Amino acid sequence: MKGSAMGFIRSFSRRAAVVDGGGAAVEFAFVFPVALVFFCGLLAYGMYFGAAHSVQQLAADAARASVSGLDNAERTAIARTHVEVSGGSYPFLRADRISVRAEALEADPSQFRVHVSFNSEDLPIWALSGLIPLPRKTIERVAVIKRGGY
Repeated sequence: MKGSAMGFIRSFSRRAAVVDGGGAAVEFAFVFPVALVFFCGLLAYGMYFGAAHSVQQLAADAARASVSGLDNAERTAIARTHVEVSGGSYPFLRADRISVRAEALEADPSQFRVHVSFNSEDLPIWALSGLIPLPRKTIERVAVIKRGGY
């Protein structure tokens, strides 16, 4: 009984291979371009979101570092120095493509804002710009922190 079942499976698989006649190649020709675009988009947006997360983390770290300043000028200098020193250590970021703006909020002077922007045009994802829709090349993130007290 066991031998006859194995024989049936072998003969069935041989018949299926003969009957296929290139159908798998046709299906592959239809599915592969769509799958390739999908995976390229997945890779591109993964890199972009990684860079955006790094910019947000850099802004938050600079804002936290600025708390140690005694006045707004010193807080601004601390935030700028933090971004200059550690900006290149984040994934996907280059220090020469990062700009920072730091200031006290006009509406609430007890809060300090750090605005970091990154020009991501050097990321390899922009080679796919004609293939998939991509976001803006400049990534901007803001972090606001209260200056001591409650």
